Amino acid sequence: MDILLFVIPEDSAMTVRLEHLLAIDWPIIQAPMAGVSTPALAAAVSNAGALGSLGLGASSPGKAFEMIQATRLLTARPFNANFFCHARPAHDDAVAQHFIEAMRPAFARFDAEPPEVLREIYTGFNDDPELLEVVLETRPAVASFHFGVPSPGAVTAMKARGIMLAGCATTVQEARQIEAAGLDMVVVQGLEAGGHRGNFDATSDAGSGVRELLRHVLAVTDLPVVAAGGLMTGQDIRAMQEEGAAGAQLGTAFAACPESAASDAYRAALASKAAYHTGITRGISGRPARGIINQAHGELVGPEVTLPDYPLTYDLNKALNAAAARYGNTDYAAHWAGEGAPLSRAMQAATLVDALVREAGFL
Repeated sequence: MDILLFVIPEDSAMTVRLEHLLAIDWPIIQAPMAGVSTPALAAAVSNAGALGSLGLGASSPGKAFEMIQATRLLTARPFNANFFCHARPAHDDAVAQHFIEAMRPAFARFDAEPPEVLREIYTGFNDDPELLEVVLETRPAVASFHFGVPSPGAVTAMKARGIMLAGCATTVQEARQIEAAGLDMVVVQGLEAGGHRGNFDATSDAGSGVRELLRHVLAVTDLPVVAAGGLMTGQDIRAMQEEGAAGAQLGTAFAACPESAASDAYRAALASKAAYHTGITRGISGRPARGIINQAHGELVGPEVTLPDYPLTYDLNKALNAAAARYGNTDYAAHWAGEGAPLSRAMQAATLVDALVREAGFL
């Protein structure tokens, strides 16, 4: 298979075009959305001329390989494979047991017991050499990273295979770290974005909106910068370009597409008045993330209870959601969504890309 070699032109970040960098038709990226993105969704977006993405941060190396290969069977166009670079959690037995006991009453509502121990259900990219091997073997056109950056050796190896590398930044400092690590592109994630915040440090968040963050990052980097956070329409994409972005990344906009893996309850929430009410919580996973507010966002434990590190907290809350689901209760599920969720449109992914392109005036 031919290797796509991406060469960054000499343009400044203010003038570089995402289409030129990624060999796509439109400056639009479908956000990775681990647990929601599928090969069918990524391929449909890529075939429509934008950049489809796979969220592989919650996938084992075998599953990541399978999903990349499945996507390649559906499209010959470039697509993005996204991974998490979170640090390994601190396993504090006292913290874990206190949290488990504090959550026991929530499980009792559904005649269930909480898990006795909390598992490290997701391993970060830098702690699993097999994930790097998957990337090097499958060679997606783009590999992107959340919660941090890959190791220097991994960056060198991936770039040697002609893979373009992107990192998510929620602060100017993180953008500088992405550039210093040798990545090729920065995705700035505003506070409006749905799903997990890309913070390198889960305990600290500058809370910048996408426009503010975009302006500040453009002032300190020569890398192309993609805007993300609450963007739902072609007009939003055009507005970000006018601010200097090379393109825009949209996640919640694609969650309701039939090609996504969103559950019926998730789709119903996006289509309801509940979509007007999103909030950021650490209580679901142990890292800050924005979703449609439901019981999972409630104060299930008091402020005196220390949350275990990500993804240990997530392990317990996934068990609680499963227990509730057995009773037909879907109000403990993580329905990640950005502030633009009320503008969600349930349509085929290719149709949505076409609508975005026309709204942005690209045609």
